[in-house]
Parts: sequence; structure tokens; C-alpha cells
Amino acid sequence: MDTQLFLQQAYELVRDENHLVANLANISAFLNEILHDINWVGFYLLEDNELVLGPFQGRVACTRLPIGQGVCGKAALLHKVVCVPDVHQFSGHIACDSRSKSEIVLPIIVNNNLVAVLDIDSPSFNRFTTEDQKFLESIVEIIEEHIFKKANKE
Repeated sequence: MDTQLFLQQAYELVRDENHLVANLANISAFLNEILHDINWVGFYLLEDNELVLGPFQGRVACTRLPIGQGVCGKAALLHKVVCVPDVHQFSGHIACDSRSKSEIVLPIIVNNNLVAVLDIDSPSFNRFTTEDQKFLESIVEIIEEHIFKKANKE
């Protein structure tokens, strides 16, 4: 994977657009195209202390997730990346798609406040590597700086 090229492409997708949903939709489509062996990628946005489904690529998903529950809720609560090699071994896993076997969730934090999470599922166990996590953390930095901060200025 050419990480630098992909990061530049992600930046170019959102550089000149200020619309939050349009940008998140394009980023989820972009990640769906470049990441192999995934079956869901998208965003949950923080609203009224729960995570609400945002733009995504994949099958129908859970609409609302409580903070602290499931992989997304745990990442939101801890403000830390949660990478689960086998979701069936994760206590409290919320199965929106029974085909998912591993998952990585990255919190999106702006001005020290959680605003959303990036959620990616795979139909394979142990799908997400340390390299994947570092790449996705760089994608989240682009999202924080060039999507949410711009959208909040509008």
C-alpha cells in the first residue's frame, strides 16, 4: 500500500469542500476502495451522548450505539483506538453484520472533544495490522483538521 499517495489523495478529496456529510461520504467510499478484505467502513457521529450512524459503505448498519457499549462505544468512551482481532471474543460486541469477524474503531477528536468515530469491519479474523492502524490514524488527522474543524467554522 502506498500510504503517502493514499494520504495525499484523501487530503485532496476534502481540501476544497466544507460540507461535513459530503466529505465523510467521500472518505468512506475512498477507504472502501483502497482497503482490502473489509465489509463495512463508515462513521458514527456523536449526538446527544450517543453515536448516530453517518456516511458509510456496506450493508445496513445499526443506527444508534450507546457510548461505552460495543467496539465503537468503547473507543468513544476511552478516546482511544480499539482494535479487535476477533469480535466474538469482545464482551458486549454489537453485531450489526454477522459476517464481521474483526474490527477497528478510531475516535475523531476536535478541540479535546469526541465528535465521531471511524469504524471498519472485516469478514476475516486478525485483519487489522499496526501498519493499518498508523495509516488510519493519519486519515483521522485529516478528518479532524480538514473536515470537522472546517465544518464547525461554517
